[in-house]
Amino acid sequence: MKTLIKGGRVVDPARGYDEKADVALVDGVVVAIKSIAIDFEPNNTFDASNCIVMPGLVDLAVRLREPGHEHEGMLASEMAAAVAGGVTSVVCPPDTDPVLDEAGLVEMLRHRALQLQQARLYPLGALTRNLEGEVLTEMLHLTQAGCIGFSQAEVPLANTQVMLRALQYASTFGYTVWLRPQELYLGKGVAASGALATRMGLSGVPVAAETIALHTIFELVRATHARVHLCRISSAAGVALVRQAKAEGLPITCDVSINSLHLTDVDLGYFDSRMRLNPPLRQQRDRDALQAALADGSIDALVSDHTPVDEDAKALPFAESEPGATGLELLLSLTLKWASDSGIALGQALGAVSSRPATVLGAAIGPMASSAGRLDVGCVADICVFDPSAAWIVKPSALRSQGHHTPFSGYEMLGRVRATFVGGQPAYLA
Repeated sequence: MKTLIKGGRVVDPARGYDEKADVALVDGVVVAIKSIAIDFEPNNTFDASNCIVMPGLVDLAVRLREPGHEHEGMLASEMAAAVAGGVTSVVCPPDTDPVLDEAGLVEMLRHRALQLQQARLYPLGALTRNLEGEVLTEMLHLTQAGCIGFSQAEVPLANTQVMLRALQYASTFGYTVWLRPQELYLGKGVAASGALATRMGLSGVPVAAETIALHTIFELVRATHARVHLCRISSAAGVALVRQAKAEGLPITCDVSINSLHLTDVDLGYFDSRMRLNPPLRQQRDRDALQAALADGSIDALVSDHTPVDEDAKALPFAESEPGATGLELLLSLTLKWASDSGIALGQALGAVSSRPATVLGAAIGPMASSAGRLDVGCVADICVFDPSAAWIVKPSALRSQGHHTPFSGYEMLGRVRATFVGGQPAYLA
């Protein structure tokens, strides 16, 4: 199968390429950019005039809700949402039901994702059995089944001895441990500690819940030299600790969610359950620090933190509602908004959702995905084509995700995906 993507502005953040050029694909691989052979005869031609052609987005935090939570999201609906948002690679945490702590469950999930022929799925295995924080899982078997790392998802690991053993084992075999830094007892609130939470009578989550966990993680990384990815940093103090750890040379990476990057606790409004999120929205100084850290590379990647929630779970009072929001279809537009608001160059901004998260995945993702986040000759043709000037209003009912709750409902956005190619095949066409 030969495809020609014609007349677009090709942006590859991984190598700093930004030029108007045609892109030729053959059997799922990019064979030429700009210098197209005269005798190249495509089976299909896609007109990308006035559009940007970039590597498919890589999202490191996507809950697919299957198995076990099909009332909130089906694998088919969430994968369709991914490609509609230009996302070609998704990492899913292990907090399904049952938990992804056995090889057979991982193999089943990957098989179903392959059958859908949409985005590529990279599951994280549970770090401990049933995420209970007591007994380590069979990491070798889970890796052989296709897991790219190990995580506790949103369940804090309270037992430091277990965390030490997990990092020792992961270090020995070169695995990456994905942890959201949150101290168990301080992290039980529903809003960020501060004047607003106090006035609203909401239980607070102090910044110390994040920083105490970070201090613990960094001490154990120093002792074990394990590779750790920190999920969804949310505070200015957390950013400062990450900077110090990176300057020290610790093998850590981290990400931030689109929610924390754009919103603050003020957006809770009058107990708006759409703003009930984990981690909770913090103050403006935290948001500003997160934006600066993403721009300077202290934070490695921007993620959607896609967590579809059903209507009943969000229709409860704020403190009782289920945390989470749909984000896959908003990731690209909110990246462009961040670039516009912060004066960040387009290629640099797009790198935060393509080449930089792909680097976090590392060599563990295997040869088929070794070129994720890149658009160059010889790379697998995972490509997003979008119109950067197309304006649209976020209407929850129009989202392809089964979860229609988003804190950005009613926002006017720029940037519409026109086509998504996965392995050279059109997975989405607007």
